[in-house]
Amino acid sequence: MQLIRSLFASALLVAMPVHADALSAQRLSGLLTQAETLTGRFSQLSLDGSGTQLQETAGELALKRPGQFRWHTDAPMEQLLVSDGKQVWLYDPDLEQVTIQQLDQRLTHTPALLLSGDVSRISENFEVSHKEAGEVVDFTLTPKAKDTLFDNLRLSFRGGVINDMQLIDSVGQRTNILFSGVKMNQPIDAGQFHFEIPEGADVISE
Repeated sequence: MQLIRSLFASALLVAMPVHADALSAQRLSGLLTQAETLTGRFSQLSLDGSGTQLQETAGELALKRPGQFRWHTDAPMEQLLVSDGKQVWLYDPDLEQVTIQQLDQRLTHTPALLLSGDVSRISENFEVSHKEAGEVVDFTLTPKAKDTLFDNLRLSFRGGVINDMQLIDSVGQRTNILFSGVKMNQPIDAGQFHFEIPEGADVISE
């Protein structure tokens, strides 16, 4: 589940940087917690350290607190990632394979958990700074732990709604995700966050 940069505010607007502090973490927590549920589409672009495109995908997502998410990548590279808050199912239809593991509650290990998990722990997990340009607010998160999936994460909000995110890993690979058609606090069927293993699929438990 790795996450097309978006256009930001006009160049006439001056972005005011804020140093990493508790205020930035509180601001980010407030924006995240206002969405008990979230649905929409995403476009995802992965680049290597030199900027060469590795992969481009798109799909649909649904999130619900605490820790429930559904991330469905469209064909031809279809995959489905589902969490009920305790377990995570990763289904690859082409391979007819399901991988099941316990949800790692550390925010640094599951980026989707940043949007659906316990945001009160953000300051425990990250150094956070932010800057503003008009209605756009960018947050930069640097993990405090060493055993993380990424070295740097940027979350961008436009008008209080998540707009895009970018992850950079230890070898410089970037994953950019642009969200569209985002709706917050709409009812979501609980079945969206449970996965029924297809008959005949290979199952791997970790």
